Amino acid sequence: MAGWRRRGLRHARTNVTLIDRQNHHLFQPLLYQVATAALSPADIAAPIRAIVRKYRNTRVLLDSVVSVDPGGHRVLLESGTTLAYDALVIATGARHSYFGRDDWGADAPGIKTIDDAIRVRSKILVAMERAETDRQENPVTRAQHLTFVVIGGGPTGVEMAGAIAELTRHAADLDFRHLSPSCIHVVLVQSAGRLLPAFPPALSEKARQSLEMLGVEVRLGERVTDVTADSVMIGTQKLSAAVIVWAAGVKASPAATWLGADADAAGRVVVRPNLSVPGHPDIFCIGDTSVVTGKGDRPVPGVAPAAKQQGKHVARIIAATVRKRKPPGRFVYKDYGNLATIGRKRAVADFGRTQLSGFSAWVVWSTAHLFYLADFRSRAVVGMQWLWSYVTFDRGARLITGLGDGMMPTTVWSELQSNPASSGDGAETADSLPVSA
Repeated sequence: MAGWRRRGLRHARTNVTLIDRQNHHLFQPLLYQVATAALSPADIAAPIRAIVRKYRNTRVLLDSVVSVDPGGHRVLLESGTTLAYDALVIATGARHSYFGRDDWGADAPGIKTIDDAIRVRSKILVAMERAETDRQENPVTRAQHLTFVVIGGGPTGVEMAGAIAELTRHAADLDFRHLSPSCIHVVLVQSAGRLLPAFPPALSEKARQSLEMLGVEVRLGERVTDVTADSVMIGTQKLSAAVIVWAAGVKASPAATWLGADADAAGRVVVRPNLSVPGHPDIFCIGDTSVVTGKGDRPVPGVAPAAKQQGKHVARIIAATVRKRKPPGRFVYKDYGNLATIGRKRAVADFGRTQLSGFSAWVVWSTAHLFYLADFRSRAVVGMQWLWSYVTFDRGARLITGLGDGMMPTTVWSELQSNPASSGDGAETADSLPVSA
């Protein structure tokens, strides 16, 4: 919400309240790079208060919405506070969908928050430390520690699988004395017949080939039937694994329930062409919270550029209403193309008539994602991190956190203390998350 406020309402005579249960604005498309140690959390997040500090008519509340009273024009917060509104914009995003098997969530986490990414990163790095400790003493558990499964073959799954393969294989080659890249087993499971179903078939095939060049085993047309803490059932085959990452589906926040509004199968509010909720012209839902049809009666995709455009559109409606001018009508999504990266120098890009793959697509992907980061500092830091990683293969954020939560056996931690050189990082370090300005 900070983005649309900054661009669309900076000159409007309005009082704006931003409500978020986190104190930072997060660029989710790069969360997988935090989970695979390419970036630190602060590289892709910025304090909300710092983003809007120049706007005196804006206040920020660290709280969660519990319900909405459309008739009374009020929002109830978890703290017990009730806020009145003249216009309400709901951009509460989406969460993971396990298609009726929510019990899988604890063992196959998705990545939607910084905390999610840090937990996955720690699990990956701890698995490699355990494999180093086992050495040749227990080949079975050692193989399990070096098996990583990603479920879902969309952009998130493809990017995650490629990044895990690069992180683990290069770490095994450079930083561990008893591991080799050939020991690493990364598996990407996709129920559809090809990867990246939203892309043209030729680019899907390019993505598959690029992943396999990185050593990823791509399993197409297969479904996961069960997940446990240390294994995945793919059809009738049981595959032991140390880390399982879910990238197969999402569902919207409970905004439709709050509003008593119609929703699609994923729980997204079905909004009018101008992004308002039917029957409530003063309530707007944008981003992953809503579904709206675009060109060719196809749903607008749930991607960051679409959400940003929707935010600007709603801001123009509110600003026009305040000024007693005719507001914009139908939201029109401008599709600038689809992008997905596979590792440090490969990507696929679909711009309609123009399709790119390989290094040129990776350059386009990198430039686009730098542009969408919140501020110049983030762009500069992430750009330098990518350049350094590209030249040296080094990932500076290989930090294991949460050791006090029983993630690593005492024997492993004792060995790390006595021989720090056996670890990729050699130190117990806590991340510094963004704090309010």
